Amino acid sequence: MIVYTVGTFDLLHVGHLALLEYCATLGDTVAVGVASDRVVNSYKPNVPVIPLDQREEMLKALRCVDIVRPYHELEYVSGCKALNVDIFVIGEDWDNKPHNIAVESYLKSEGKKIIQVLYNPRTSSTRIKQNTIDQSPIKNYIEQANGIVRRRNIEPGHELNDYPSRTSSHGRMQRPGTTKAAGPY
Repeated sequence: MIVYTVGTFDLLHVGHLALLEYCATLGDTVAVGVASDRVVNSYKPNVPVIPLDQREEMLKALRCVDIVRPYHELEYVSGCKALNVDIFVIGEDWDNKPHNIAVESYLKSEGKKIIQVLYNPRTSSTRIKQNTIDQSPIKNYIEQANGIVRRRNIEPGHELNDYPSRTSSHGRMQRPGTTKAAGPY
């Protein structure tokens, strides 16, 4: 039996691994559809952090995955047909969008199974990204810069350099609270 699931698989984590290992318990072959950056950007505001070819490579390295197949359109019927899937595994965020209804209709007409799973509450790519941002020193610098902009009441449409700023002798911006370093930079 061929088990097929689809997703972005950005920042591969234990939740992805749990899903894929579960899929392996359902059949003989696990096939994974990986969304291209364009597909992801069609329903999310940002593209994945990890490029498609690297996401594919990481999935291929997992012993619980047999086939990795990128998809470049937001539709799943062609993948199900090409792979002749027996079971299609979907996540808890599955909804009634046209591309989802189309694959459900196709699979039902072919007598195939759809299994919906709950996501692993321990982690998600979105949570990992947010934790990374929260722990980044650049976040504090950005927050400081935003505070300076707010205190100066910079009007929309004005450039930050329309206002006085701290610059080094080379005309470069300095971080607040830093001193000029010696040597070339």
